[in-house]
Amino acid sequence: MTEGSESDRNPDPISLIVSESHSGQRMDRALAEALDIPRSRVASWIMQGRIYIDEEPARRPSQKVREGSRVSISPPEPVEPELIPEPMDLDVLYEDKDLIVIDKAAGLVVHPGPGHSTGTLVHGLLHHCGDLAGVGGVLRPGIVHRLDRGTSGVMVAAKNDLTHNGLSVQFHDHSIERIYNAFVRGAPQTDEGVVDQPIGRHLRDRKKMSTRSRSGRRALTRWRSLEKFPDKATTLLEVRPETGRTHQIRVHLASVGLPIHCDEVYGRARKGRLLGLPSLGRPALHARVLGFTHPRTSELLRFEAPFPPDLQDWLKVLRSEIGEGQR
Repeated sequence: MTEGSESDRNPDPISLIVSESHSGQRMDRALAEALDIPRSRVASWIMQGRIYIDEEPARRPSQKVREGSRVSISPPEPVEPELIPEPMDLDVLYEDKDLIVIDKAAGLVVHPGPGHSTGTLVHGLLHHCGDLAGVGGVLRPGIVHRLDRGTSGVMVAAKNDLTHNGLSVQFHDHSIERIYNAFVRGAPQTDEGVVDQPIGRHLRDRKKMSTRSRSGRRALTRWRSLEKFPDKATTLLEVRPETGRTHQIRVHLASVGLPIHCDEVYGRARKGRLLGLPSLGRPALHARVLGFTHPRTSELLRFEAPFPPDLQDWLKVLRSEIGEGQR
């Protein structure tokens, strides 16, 4: 489907044309995949009379759609929840009047969502900065990009619209430097590689992403091997995502047989502790480097976050098996 967009700040009407890949599907499933939203939300909009197909009101969520049909959607006005600032111990790497760069701890959720109405990075930023209201959206003030809950490492947040817009353009244009480290299971056949596969919602599990989605968007990830630890069936990779799809690194590496250790969603197999490694309780993935151009000063900025203690412990155990590792 071709589509408009939905956001927290802009409930403008959405127009779509049913594509061949969605033809014959239930309306709630097809629209949920096209808009990347829950089927329950689509069903609710149908029952509220907010969705028209070929200028006729949609009748029910199970109604089938046909290729070429035009769908019009009028989303409801967003509900603006009250976000209460919360004191939080943030590891600040850099801060000025326009932006703040932090080393996010693993386990910290970036913005409010289902099951996480408090205790997110947004709540901490509101307390620390005090002036983010309205910057970038109601639910995500200051947030330009995000890291998964279990991923540690460098993040930047904007303090004003000029900075938010400037950074957003750089992320959209893929001119941001982003380098991750990942401990993966197995040993790649080559020292470096590229995964160029589209990513979209999983066909059966809406909480997961997949390279086999009907509505996948182009995603490209480059990786190279830094150290190999054959006794632990583990390789430390440097990973450079050139696009920013949800769960991109985790999905792409798993798709080529290099799942990230301790990733219970995409790992599909043994946890690290079965190999004699300390338990992590989160994917062994770290956002090590973030580089960008300051939107106001045009200065090139680059920040690096060292491994947090849990990953430092992993590296010590791995290197203890074979000295300095095999590069």
